[in-house]
Amino acid sequence: MPTLRIYLLLLSATLLLTGFSWNLGDPCKDALELASSLDTLHDDLKMRETEAKIVGQCPDGAAAHFVNARQFERVGNSDGAISEYRHALRLQPSFARASGNLGLLYAGKGMNDEAAVELERGLSAIPDAAYHKALGRILAEQKVYALAAYHYTEAARDLPRDAAVFSGLAEIYRTTGRQDKALEEYRRAISADPNAGQAYLGIAAIHLQRNETDKALEQLKRAEVTTPENRDVHLMLAGIYEKKGDAKQADYHYLLGGKARKTTEAQSVGAETAKAGMSGSEIDTLKAAIAARPDDAAAYGKLGHLYRAAGKESEAISAYREAAHLNSSDSDVYLQLGILYEKRSQIDEAVVTYKRAVKVNPANAEAHLRLGDLRAARNLIPEAVEAYSEFLKQRPESPDIHLKLARIFARSKETGLALSSYQSVLKFSPKDVDANREIAALYAAKGDNDKAIQHYRTVLAQHKDDAEARTALVSIYVKSKQYDEITVLLKEAVELAPDDPLNHYKLGLLYDFKKEYETAAASYQKAIALKPDHARSLNALGRLYMKTGKLAEAKETLEAAKKADPSMEEASVLLNNIRDEFNPEPRKITKGKKGKLKKGKKSLKKGKKTKIKKGGKSSNKPAAKRPAAQ
Repeated sequence: MPTLRIYLLLLSATLLLTGFSWNLGDPCKDALELASSLDTLHDDLKMRETEAKIVGQCPDGAAAHFVNARQFERVGNSDGAISEYRHALRLQPSFARASGNLGLLYAGKGMNDEAAVELERGLSAIPDAAYHKALGRILAEQKVYALAAYHYTEAARDLPRDAAVFSGLAEIYRTTGRQDKALEEYRRAISADPNAGQAYLGIAAIHLQRNETDKALEQLKRAEVTTPENRDVHLMLAGIYEKKGDAKQADYHYLLGGKARKTTEAQSVGAETAKAGMSGSEIDTLKAAIAARPDDAAAYGKLGHLYRAAGKESEAISAYREAAHLNSSDSDVYLQLGILYEKRSQIDEAVVTYKRAVKVNPANAEAHLRLGDLRAARNLIPEAVEAYSEFLKQRPESPDIHLKLARIFARSKETGLALSSYQSVLKFSPKDVDANREIAALYAAKGDNDKAIQHYRTVLAQHKDDAEARTALVSIYVKSKQYDEITVLLKEAVELAPDDPLNHYKLGLLYDFKKEYETAAASYQKAIALKPDHARSLNALGRLYMKTGKLAEAKETLEAAKKADPSMEEASVLLNNIRDEFNPEPRKITKGKKGKLKKGKKSLKKGKKTKIKKGGKSSNKPAAKRPAAQ
């Protein structure tokens, strides 16, 4: 029995020193469920705590990349967010929230075809109003009016204060000739937002179609107050004043609209056909200039910008290519061409074009960044490092890019460079949870426990439920035998998640190791109460019962552990030891002097021998005295 107790004590120590890395169920599945609920959290602290928990549960899974994408979005790095959403979907193609959010980003970049696909995937599982709104706009631009109206209507249910939704729906009704319905929706837009300039502009257009010039003028004046920078408003005003014979006001509004004076009302009203502030006439003007001077690289570049702003990507690519062929000195031409190539997954072409962008202008930070992202995606580490470093020369206050570099160096085992990059992140963002957690891991690997503890503590100060940081701290404290600190951490874990049996189990192990058996038993029992088939807690409790001599209870508990997890070898070993205690191996029984029974094997007394008879039987008769030695 003492030997068994020593074995159990050593086994407990071994389990404790593992750093408490045991998990139940599928943590990545749980992380996905949490990730899908993030958009329902409105408390910023709670949201960030949940994000930390997700990354801690499954750091390399789809949910963690989803969290990374959201964080990129928060700092305005839409390209980084797109990359992370794509990564999440490669790991989990059915991740509807990732698809929907990716669709919104695509829509924001004018990638309407890609956006429509991802938004539809998102809506297949999540009726998100923002997805409906974005898809409604895209379908309206594609003139699929019935579907567009449906999605705008669905969006309006949950976005009653979003004027853009009602204006979008009104535009569909106006385009399809349902002017009364259009007016109704425009008025709803103004009710939602009195500064909805597009709604006033739409109402004015309807009045002009009905030849109600004064009513149109009234609406346009309201639009001018709310959106004075809107060129269409000024051009429509100019057309009305020109029709009224007020040349001075007409010239004034034509000037504000950025146009030469029109000669007909039709031309002034035609400003509505302008898209993104660019009109067909500007494109025609540039085309005429190019026809006169076909070697004008600058004109091709401007033409490409106009096409891109109008959403005509194929035409934009053609124009940019001509500008590049003529060795344009405009770095932005190459940058925009590269972006369009990227959108079409023509990565090699994009890389070449970004290189030309930085050659023309080494200070083009955006081109360096995009080049770095493409190099990193292809695992071309030296090239990625070079591109990111050039970007940081232009924009050193970019903690997200310093973090990218730090992770590259950490993966490449260049610890010194990684630490330097992490320190740069923390210089600009000292409370960055990811940077603190990751630099702490590097310090721990180097054996610099004081600095590791400092950074892990920074993480827990912001996110108490960061499981990764808490587990790492426990591991450090275990190795340095700082049991009081471990106790505090594990008690906090229990307080944070009192319904998690794993936390009670870990706390029980600590008390068990400290030989506080009653407290340990209580922790194990709490874990079992929360999850009756928690095999590890059942096994640990059975082991504790053995150490304290409660063999019957130990047998029952260990059998429950084995039933909960038949593959648990320790439970089987302990059960076998209990059976040995209950059923000792039979031993031979012999008769001694005076007919008394003795246990044990054949024994020899000093000065006597046991004779062995034929057949293997022993004789216990006293041996005859021998004569004294001569």
